[in-house]
Amino acid sequence: MPRRPHAPGRFAYEGLDRVIHERARLSVLTSLAAHPKGLVFGDLKRLCRLTDGNLSRHLRILEDAGLVEIAKAFRDNRPQTTCRLTGAGRRRFLDYLAVLETVVSDAAAASKAEAAPRRRLVKGLAPA
Repeated sequence: MPRRPHAPGRFAYEGLDRVIHERARLSVLTSLAAHPKGLVFGDLKRLCRLTDGNLSRHLRILEDAGLVEIAKAFRDNRPQTTCRLTGAGRRRFLDYLAVLETVVSDAAAASKAEAAPRRRLVKGLAPA
């Protein structure tokens, strides 16, 4: 079914999940999606360029939303925290990405439509 460009709410993008749609949390979820077995806290911190406190805060929000699991254990007598996406978190993240792809597609289409008349003018053609 083709989209009607002027339908009410057409560009509301209600599927842009507010929990995910924040730079640090998007970084965390993308990192975890790329590492299905999970990541150790320190590796996740480096990949996302976050501080310990900042990562902890965002992980707590993601865990409360059911998007990530956090497991604490000991390795070589040192505490180790491992984070991974939950099944529901992976599905919710993929749904979010589908909406984001729509946003990018809409923006690209609008840019092409805007550029088309200028290209015709540059080539010396009258606008249609």
